[in-house]
Amino acid sequence: MTRSTTDEAAAPPLPSPKERRRLREAKSLSEEQVAEAVGVTRATVRSWETGRTSPRGRKRALYAKLLAPAPAPTPAPKPKLKPESKLRPTPTPSPTSTPAPKPATAPTAPPPETAPASTAPAPDPVSAPPPPSEPAPQPKTTSEPETEVKAEVKAGAESGAGAAPGTTRLSPEEAFDALYAHAAPGLVRQTYLLTGRRRLARESVERAFQLAWHRWPEVAVDRDPAGWVRAAAYEYAMSPWHRLRRAHRHPDAPPTEPARRALFEALLELPPAYRRTLLLYDGVGLDLPETAAETEASTPAAAGRLEMARAALAERLPELAAADSPAEQSELLHDRLGGLARAEHVPAPAPARKVRTGSEEKARLWTRAAIAFAALLIGATALTLHTAPTHYEPPIAPPERVGGVPPRGGPQKLTAQDLKLQKSLNEQLAHGPERLVPELR
Repeated sequence: MTRSTTDEAAAPPLPSPKERRRLREAKSLSEEQVAEAVGVTRATVRSWETGRTSPRGRKRALYAKLLAPAPAPTPAPKPKLKPESKLRPTPTPSPTSTPAPKPATAPTAPPPETAPASTAPAPDPVSAPPPPSEPAPQPKTTSEPETEVKAEVKAGAESGAGAAPGTTRLSPEEAFDALYAHAAPGLVRQTYLLTGRRRLARESVERAFQLAWHRWPEVAVDRDPAGWVRAAAYEYAMSPWHRLRRAHRHPDAPPTEPARRALFEALLELPPAYRRTLLLYDGVGLDLPETAAETEASTPAAAGRLEMARAALAERLPELAAADSPAEQSELLHDRLGGLARAEHVPAPAPARKVRTGSEEKARLWTRAAIAFAALLIGATALTLHTAPTHYEPPIAPPERVGGVPPRGGPQKLTAQDLKLQKSLNEQLAHGPERLVPELR
C-alpha cells in the first residue's frame, strides 16, 4: 500500500481533462496517434480526456510527456550600451546652423533580395533629382486625340467625387459627348467593314453608346472607354439574330471600283471571328494580345485566325500575295481597309444628345414595364388567393346511363278483375269470423 502511494506521488502531474484535449489538438495529434504512442486504445484516450479514468504508471509518464508544451524559445540577449551612449544625448541640429556637406561617396548597394535586376550606372547624387517613392507608370503609345479624350472622360468621372486641383471638371454629359464625337464616326465605318450593311453599322454604334451611357460609371473609369464601346458595337453587329430581319438579311451593294469591290467581297466571305480579328489587328492597329483579349480568344488562336484571314484575302488580292513579309501585308491591308472605309458613303451617327436621351427613355420604359409586370403578378396572385376555396370540395361525377338494372318498384295499374275484387271487399263488412270463410262458387 505504501509503495502504491509513493508511486502516485512520484508520478508526473497531469492537466485537467479539458486541458488534455486542448493540448493534444494544439499539437495537431489525433486520438489514434496518441493511443499508438502510449500503447493503449482510442477509447482509453477518449476516456482520459473526458475525465472518466486517468493513466497510471509508465503510461501516465508517457502521456504527460506527450502533452507537455514545447519550451518557449529564449530571447536573444540585448546588446549592452556603453555608459556614454546612455548619458550622452543625441545632438540636434540648430535651425541656424548649416549641415556639413557629406563626402561624395558611391551609394551603397541594396540587399540581395531587394536589389534591382538591371545593372544601370548610378545617377549623380548632385545633379539627379531625388528618386520618387513609387515607380512612375510607363506612358502608353496612343495617339494624341485619343489621349485627350481619355483624359476628359477621366475628369468627367472624377467630377462627382472632386477632381484634383488644377484640372478641368467636366460633367458626365460633357465627357460622354467628347467620347462620342471622337469615336462614333470612325466606329461606324469600322462596323460597316465588319458587316457590309450601312444601317446596321449605324444602329450598332448607337446601341453601343446607349449601353455605355447606361453604364457610364463603369465606362468612365475603364482603361480604354473607346475600346469598351467598340467591343459592344462589334458584338451587337455580329449577332446572328439580324439574319431574321428583312432589312439586314443581305449586305449592301459593293463598291463600283474593281479593287475595292474585290476587297469588300473577300472580306465578307471570311468567317465573322476571322473578319473581326483582321479588322482589329490590321485595320484598327491593335497588337496581338489586345486583339485576342477583345475577341475573347487566346493569343495563339488569334494569330491563327489572322494568318488564315490573310491567306484567304491573298487569294483574291494579288498585291497582297506579292508582299514579302507579314509586316508589309499588315501595312498594305491597313491602307486598303482605311481607303475602303473612307471612300464609302456611311450615314453619320445621330447627335450625342439624342443618343443619351434615347438611352434614358429606354431605361425608363424597361423600368415601367418591370413595375407593371410586378403589379400585374401581385394582382393576379391576390385575386387567386381571394377566390380560391378554403376547403376541399369533391367534384360532382357526370351523369351516365346504367344498364341491367330492374325498373323502379311501386304500385302497378289494377286490372278489371282486381278492381271488381277490391269493390266487393270494400262493400262487405270486415268483422266477424265469416270474413275468413272463403266463398264457394
